[in-house]
Amino acid sequence: MGKNIAIIGVGAVGLEIVRVLRERNFPVDNLKLFARSSRKIEFEGQAYDVEAIADENFDGIDIALFAGTEGAKGASVQYADKFIKKGAVVIDNGNDFRLKDDVPLVVPEINKDKIAIHKGLIANPNCTTIQAVVALGGIHRRFGLRQFVLTSFQATSGAGKQAAISLWNETKQIAQKNKDKDFDSLDKKIDGAPECFSSQIAFNVSPQIGSFREDGFTSEEWKVVNETHKILGDDSIKISATCVRVPVFTSHCEAIYFTVKEDASLEDIEETLSESEGVKYLKDELCFPLDAEGKDEVFVARLRKDPFNDKSFWLWCVADNLRKGAALNAVQIAEGLL
Repeated sequence: MGKNIAIIGVGAVGLEIVRVLRERNFPVDNLKLFARSSRKIEFEGQAYDVEAIADENFDGIDIALFAGTEGAKGASVQYADKFIKKGAVVIDNGNDFRLKDDVPLVVPEINKDKIAIHKGLIANPNCTTIQAVVALGGIHRRFGLRQFVLTSFQATSGAGKQAAISLWNETKQIAQKNKDKDFDSLDKKIDGAPECFSSQIAFNVSPQIGSFREDGFTSEEWKVVNETHKILGDDSIKISATCVRVPVFTSHCEAIYFTVKEDASLEDIEETLSESEGVKYLKDELCFPLDAEGKDEVFVARLRKDPFNDKSFWLWCVADNLRKGAALNAVQIAEGLL
C-alpha cells in the first residue's frame, strides 16, 4: 500500500529526495511538495506544483520529509508538530532536533533499531557525520573506537544550491578576466565580495564551516562530535574535527585517523570495511568526489596503519553529500518505517 508523502523544501536536498524516492521505487500514493511560497517547478522532465506550507491543511500525510531551512524560523520548528498531530511521522534533515533526548538520530546502516522508538519525529544527521559513522561503524562494533581525528573537505553544495552556483560564477569570472593572459600573470581573485561564503571559494579553500565557538572550533566540527556519540551510543570516544570548504560542487571527502581498543591488524580492518553495510572499500584504488557523485555508498580507500602508534590507522572516504549525506539517508529511514 502506498504512502502519502510530503517534502518540505524544494532546494538541492528536497529535489534529491524526489529523485531517490523514484529510483528506489518507494511506494508513494500521493506526493506533495511544500515551500514558503507556491509555484510550479520542473524536475527531470516532470512538472510539480509546490504549495505554500503556511496555507496548507496537514491532513492525510503519512511521512513528512523536511529538507529546508532550520533554526528558530526554520520549517521543521514551525510545522513539524502540526504534521505529527495529524498522524504523520516527520523525518527532519535539519539541525534543530538532532540532539534532543527523545528524538532518534538515525543512520540505518548503524542504528536502524532506533527508528522503532520514535515519538513522531526522527532526525537525519549532518552529512559529515553520516559519512564518518558509515565508514567507522563496523570497525567500532568489532574492535571499539578509542578516538578519531577527522579532517573534512566539503563540497559547496553542502551550503545549498546557491553556494554551488557561487563557485561556478566565481570560476567563470576569473576565467573571463584571464582569457588573454598566460599562467604566470593570472589574476586568481574575483572582483567584489563573495556571494555566499565569507571568502572567495573558487581556486581557494576555507577552514571555516559554521560559526566559531569560544573554544575555537566551529559548530560544524562539534556536530561531528556530538552526533557521532549519539549515533554510536558511546560518549567515551575521543573525537576532534577540522571542517574545510573546498572548491568542489558535490561530494565530501574526509581523512580520518582512528585508534581502536582491541588488537587489530591491517587485514582485520580491511575485512571489516569490506563487510560493512553501505561501504565500498577500494583496496588498491583511489576514490574522488566525482566517483561518489550520484552513488549510494561511502567509498573508502587509502587504508594504512600508523607505523608509530599501536592500534591506529588512517583512511580516506568520499560520499555524495546530497545523496547519502542527506536525501538517501532520509529515504532509508522512511523505508524503515514501512
